[in-house]
Amino acid sequence: MVNRKMKDVPLTERPYEKCLKNGAESLSDAELLAVMLRTGCEGLSVSELSMNIVKMCEKMKGLKSLSQMQIPDFMKIKGIGKVKAVQLKCITEFAKRLWRSEKDLNLKVCHPSQISEYYMEELRNEETESAFVVFLNGKNRFLGDYCLSKGTVNASLVSTREIFRKALQKAVYIMLVHNHPSGDPTPSKEDIYITYKVMKAGKLMDIPLLDHVIIGDGTYVSLKENGCFERSNYSG
Repeated sequence: MVNRKMKDVPLTERPYEKCLKNGAESLSDAELLAVMLRTGCEGLSVSELSMNIVKMCEKMKGLKSLSQMQIPDFMKIKGIGKVKAVQLKCITEFAKRLWRSEKDLNLKVCHPSQISEYYMEELRNEETESAFVVFLNGKNRFLGDYCLSKGTVNASLVSTREIFRKALQKAVYIMLVHNHPSGDPTPSKEDIYITYKVMKAGKLMDIPLLDHVIIGDGTYVSLKENGCFERSNYSG
C-alpha cells in the first residue's frame, strides 16, 4: 500500500478546509497534529496516525507527555519513522519555546513561587536532573537563563566560573533552579553545598545569588525560605 495523504481524505473531513472556514481553534488535537504532520504512512491516513498518537497520550499524562518524549520514543509508535519522529520533536520544542517566550516578556521575580511556576511544567516530569542559572536585571525582571548541566547536578558539573562568565554579560542578580526527578524537592547536602559555593562567589563578583529553587512534582523548595542563606558557613 502507498502512503495515504491529506488529499485522499474526503473534503469535508480535511482539517485544512475546516481551519480556513472556522479557524484553527475549531480543530481537535488530532486535526492540529494532522496538519503539521501532513502525510500518513503505509496503511494509515495522516488523520488516523494523528488520532493514534493522541490516544496514546491520553493513556499517559495527556498531550504534555509528547514534550517528554525523545526521537527514539516517537519511533516506537506504529507508523512513525525517523522523519516523522524529528517532526514531532520539533513541534514540541517549538511549542515549548513559544510558551516560554510569552512568559519571558512578563516575568518579574518577586517570590520563588513565580520562578517555580515558570519552570514547573518543563522540569517536573523530567527523568534526569537539569540545572539552570537564571539572569535578572536590577528590577528583578527575567533576562534569560543558561543550562549548567543535564543528567545530574553536582558541584563538579556546576561551574561557578561559567555561571559568572555568563552573568557578567547582562545580569545584576542570579538565581539557581534545578529539578529532582524523584518528585521530592527536599535539598540534599550537595544542593546546599552548591548554593553556598555560588552565593560566596556572587558576593565577591557583586552579582548576588537571590535564591536556589528546587522543582519537584507539583511542588518546590526555596533554599532561601528554608533558611539556607542565613547560615554563615557550610558544615558539610
